[in-house]
Formats: sequence, structure tokens, C-alpha cells
Amino acid sequence: MSEAGTAYRRRKGAATLFGYAAMVCVLIIIGVPLFWVLITSFKGRPDIYTQPAVWWPHVWHPGNYHEATTTLPFWQFLRNSLIITAIIATVKFVLGILSAYGLVFLRFPGKNIVFLVIIAALMVPNQITVISNYALVAQWGWRNSYQGIILPLCGVAFGTFLMRNHFLSLPTEVIEAARMDNANWWRLLTRVVLPMSGPTMVAFAVVTLVNEWNEYLWPFLMSDDARVAPLPVGLTLLQNTENPSVTNWGPVMAGTLLTMAPILVVFLILQRQMIKGLTSGAVKG
Repeated sequence: MSEAGTAYRRRKGAATLFGYAAMVCVLIIIGVPLFWVLITSFKGRPDIYTQPAVWWPHVWHPGNYHEATTTLPFWQFLRNSLIITAIIATVKFVLGILSAYGLVFLRFPGKNIVFLVIIAALMVPNQITVISNYALVAQWGWRNSYQGIILPLCGVAFGTFLMRNHFLSLPTEVIEAARMDNANWWRLLTRVVLPMSGPTMVAFAVVTLVNEWNEYLWPFLMSDDARVAPLPVGLTLLQNTENPSVTNWGPVMAGTLLTMAPILVVFLILQRQMIKGLTSGAVKG
């Protein structure tokens, strides 16, 4: 075997080893905290407040899950999360697709400026606009209401950016053929563009669902009680049901797992389509 072939095999082996080492590191960083949450959800208070830390409970306490769902109106929080997430995700999904379609397939003055504004919006953290949004919503009298939580969260900068990049990557000959057949904008969108955009739409939908399901700061500021508070806010209330300095973390971790479960199932079912959509949406800018 030549020296070049030997050197190539060594580099390939080193790259493979480095890749596996990186995956192990990521697995440890992500897996250990999740394992700790899972185990703690079955611990009693004596196993939680002990040093050194107990990685395996001496006595299992599945009753933590019952306590998590009965101490506070857990199912009311779940209903609120489903309503808020479903409405915001639907609005973002529709607006993201329509705005991206307009930026790619329609001609109007200032189109590039609109896109630059959208890119600029991606650079601004949501926390910066909290004070102004809070003042505006409070002035409208929408505190502690669904509309007060939902409306400020309906921005679609990321979705517009993702779908625009994907629409730009679609075959131009197919689009032109549809236009030559006198397809109007609605028929072009529903019969040509969207059928070729399945994976990217799934990616957009999953990312939106996960983000809105886990949204905490704005719902926390807007909700005063269980009538409109979603699950992340409910977990905070569960943590403070007793003396905050001696929180019973077993039920809190049980509630955390119950909160994670629905969106985790959605992600596991659609993960392949999501990865394919994200990579295809980034092919062309």
C-alpha cells in the first residue's frame, strides 16, 4: 500500500474517532440532565435533599406524578398550552408561507427592503421588546387573556426566512410551466409550490410548535392565574406551592416530564422530515 493511501486511512480513522468522541460528549451533556430529571421524578424528599447526590432512589415514589397533576390544576394548564400553541402555530404557519410566497413569486416595490427588515427582526432578541409589548397590551386591557398572550408572539421572521430560501430552490422550469398554463397565484401556491415543499413545511411546523410550547417569559408576564396560564408557568407555580427554599422537586420533575412528553412525541414522529426540510431550506439563499 502506498504512503498516500496509508496517510488517508489514518486521517479517515482520526476523523471517525473524533466524530464518535464528539457524539459521546453531546450525549453526556444532553442525556445526563434528562436522566437526572427522570430519576428525580421518582424520588422522595429524603433522596433529593441528601449529600452526596443519590443517582438511584432507595424507595420509588410514582405518587409524584399524581401530586403533580392534583396539587395544581395541571389539566387546565395543559388545555391552555394546547389552545395557545395551536393558535400561534397556525397563524405563524399561514403567515410564514404567504409572506415567503410574496417575497419570491410576486413583484412589488420595496421587496428587498421588506426582506432586510425581516432579517433584522431575526437579530433582535424577543426580550428586548417585552417592555414595550407589555405596556401596549396592558393599555388595551388584554392582560390575563388569551389574546394578550397570543398576539405579540405571532411574528414569523424565522418562518418567512426559512420558507423563502426553500421557495428560491424550487425548479424554475416547473414554476414557469405553471404560469404558462395561466395558473393564478392561489393555484400556483396550492398546486405547485406547496406540494414540492412538504419536508420544509414540516420543519417549519415542528420548530414553531416546540418554540411556542416552551414559551415562558411572555405568558408568565401576561397570566395572573390558571385561567390562561400554560404549562411552563404552571410548573413555576408548582415549585412555589410549599416553602420555596425547600421545594419538593419530585412532583416538579414529574410535571416537567409530563410537559415534555407531548412535544417530544411530535418531534420523534417528524424528526426525519424536519431534518430534511431544514437542510433543503438552507440550500439556496
